[in-house]
Amino acid sequence: MRQAFRKSLCIATLAAALVVAATSASAADTPVTFQLNWMAGGPNAGFEAALAQGYYKDVGLDVTLVQGNGSGNTAQLVANGRAQLAYADAVAVMQLIAKGAPMKIVSTIYQSNPNAVMSLTKVGIKSVQGLKGKKVGVPSGSSQTTMLPLFLEANNLKASDINMIDMPPSSMVPALLQGQVDAVLGSIDAYQIQAESQGAKLDVYRFADHGVPTVSTSIFASDEFLKNNPEVVKKFIAASLKGWSFALDHPEQAIKDVKKVFPDVNEKLATQELAAITPLFCSGGAKYIGKAEDALWTRSQKLLAEVKLLPTGQDPKSYYSSDYLPPASSMRACKS
Repeated sequence: MRQAFRKSLCIATLAAALVVAATSASAADTPVTFQLNWMAGGPNAGFEAALAQGYYKDVGLDVTLVQGNGSGNTAQLVANGRAQLAYADAVAVMQLIAKGAPMKIVSTIYQSNPNAVMSLTKVGIKSVQGLKGKKVGVPSGSSQTTMLPLFLEANNLKASDINMIDMPPSSMVPALLQGQVDAVLGSIDAYQIQAESQGAKLDVYRFADHGVPTVSTSIFASDEFLKNNPEVVKKFIAASLKGWSFALDHPEQAIKDVKKVFPDVNEKLATQELAAITPLFCSGGAKYIGKAEDALWTRSQKLLAEVKLLPTGQDPKSYYSSDYLPPASSMRACKS
């Protein structure tokens, strides 16, 4: 009887120890809040995939994804210290860094920007020059607005050549479809898909194809966060890139992962968005997904300085750091 009791006690003690160990392991996960540039969907599916597939958990991170409302706004959140690790268009981030904001870009997902000007085919705008004298809807607080002067300069237009109408992002597509504007400034991964899903036939002029091949949407962080949490950042980037690789290989499941994390997402729309951005991951001369090459940063600095979006002579390396990226041997190479 006494021996049986001791055996039971040992089993119970072992079980309790296992529970405590499991609880301690869970409690050891480092909490990380990641601020997105936009609402959940295809353009950020790699992060939801990394979360749902357990890649963050595998490296000891407890990640929370927060939806955003524009790259310009997200960049300001980090610059103002209200967020520490985030995702936004590189140009919006670079502008604030050039003004002294203490932050760095640490991994670039879109190697060229998805920005574009689009109009209904029936309007008859058959070239970028055809925008002259037209009403163009411009989304408030967006990366597109930041980039517009460069696009106009590259195509021999001035801001005064078009009638820019500032409006909330949610009003852009309805305004275009209802003829309230002749064109809208948007992106191939959002407004174009939204309009075409409603039967619209569009003429689309991508920035990247019309003189503006610049580095685009990237992971960035405050200098303080990078200094205090270098290993956390490295783990986050590695797990995120694994999530993006999964999304590229398994887009249907990745969209289900987006839906799992953010139940209100429109799966059909998110699927179209992810398909639209796929070519951007290895554009701009990229050798690896997640890393913009030095030459692209230099070219971006030159182009942006020409239209005074960045100061002339700024060292391109002041904007970014590759120190937090995984070794090249473990990164996904772009096919030549």
